[in-house]
Amino acid sequence: MGVTEVDETEFSLSREEAFETLSNRRRRYAIHALLQEDEDVELGDLSRQVAAWETGQSPSAVSSEERRRVYNALQQSHLPKMHDVGVVEYDRDRGIISTTSGASNLHVYLEIVPGNDIPWSVYYLLLGAFSLSFAGAVVAGLPPFGAVPSLVGALLPGLLLVVSAAVHTLHSRRQRLGRDGLPPELRHQDAE
Repeated sequence: MGVTEVDETEFSLSREEAFETLSNRRRRYAIHALLQEDEDVELGDLSRQVAAWETGQSPSAVSSEERRRVYNALQQSHLPKMHDVGVVEYDRDRGIISTTSGASNLHVYLEIVPGNDIPWSVYYLLLGAFSLSFAGAVVAGLPPFGAVPSLVGALLPGLLLVVSAAVHTLHSRRQRLGRDGLPPELRHQDAE
C-alpha cells in the first residue's frame, strides 16, 4: 500500500475531519512533529518523538517498549486515518510520512477548541464596550473624563485595540502546530 496522490487543488478538510483528527493527543503530537520537518519523516523517528512527548522524556531516553507502543498505534490506526482525510501522505511500505497543506492549516482549529486560556471573542466584546463607554464619557465631558483632551480620548480606544490585536497575534503563534519545540498543549503545561 503506497502513497496515494492527493490532488490538493480539490482537497478541502471538513470541519468534522479536522476536529476528529485533532481529538486525539497522539495525532496532535504526530502532526506537530511532522510540521517541524522540511522533509519526509521515518515512522521510527516519529514514534520516538511522540513517545518522548507523551512520557516527558528526551527522545534518546525513550525505552524500546514505549517507542514500540506508539509505533504500532501510529502505523495501524492514526497515520492511515490522517492519510485518508488528506492531512498526511503515508507510505506504509516504506514507513515514510510527510504532511500536506491540510496539516499546516489545522492550527486554526486549535484556537477555537475549549480550554484555550483566553476567550478572545469575549475579550474583544468587553474591549469594545469599554472603548465605547470611554469615548462616550469623553464626548459628554463627564468627570474625570472632561479634562481628557479630545485627541487622547479619540486615540486611546484605538491604541487599546492595536495592543490587544498584537497580544492576540503573539498568543496565536505560540499555539501553532509545527512551531519549534513542544506541542502547544505541553508548552501550556510548562508555563503553569
